Amino acid sequence: MAAARRPLVAGLLTLALGLVLWLFGSDEQVLVFTPSKLGVVLMVIGGLEAGYGLYRSRRDDARA
Repeated sequence: MAAARRPLVAGLLTLALGLVLWLFGSDEQVLVFTPSKLGVVLMVIGGLEAGYGLYRSRRDDARA
């Protein structure tokens, strides 16, 4: 269970950071990218990582 929490927590934090960038970064442009587009990418990556953490926790619970 402890091994499954790390990707779940990291995924949720990445998802939250991406959401903040997406909501509040649309007015800015930093060099080559806009923070709102980076926020969308971080939300996708965070969602995938959180989903993997949930999968691992369910799999570990089924084994016990």
